[in-house]
Amino acid sequence: MNFIAKYFSELNTTELYEILQLRSEVFVVEQDCVYQDIDSKDQKALHVIGYKNNKIVAYTRIFKPGDYFDNASIGRVLVVASERKYGFGHDLMKASIIAINTHFKVTEITISAQKYLKKFYETHKFIQIGDEYLEDGIPHIRMDRL
Repeated sequence: MNFIAKYFSELNTTELYEILQLRSEVFVVEQDCVYQDIDSKDQKALHVIGYKNNKIVAYTRIFKPGDYFDNASIGRVLVVASERKYGFGHDLMKASIIAINTHFKVTEITISAQKYLKKFYETHKFIQIGDEYLEDGIPHIRMDRL
């Protein structure tokens, strides 16, 4: 798995299309959740893209402090279903945390995590902050990494 980080203006049309297609595949179709994925936040984000054999199979978008939360943040975390068994989600989170440290020079990170992934994020030193809430009809929790 090879990871790169690109700002919106650096993405070519093929990359952008593949990213949006994967986000729709995972968050809308697989999770059966109707929501507005194209939310005008991509232009602010740094996009962390995981390639395997020249194909995008993992992705997050990250934000500097103040763009989404007070802290830097990671969102739209996805690994293609057929690739999840290889542990690429952990590699993706490590790459995203490193990208935040490198590009934004901070270590504090906030995420809005799907509740069922709490233990996954805890392995990356995130802790739950506050109570569960619904986001797009799915139980979520705020988690911080300090």
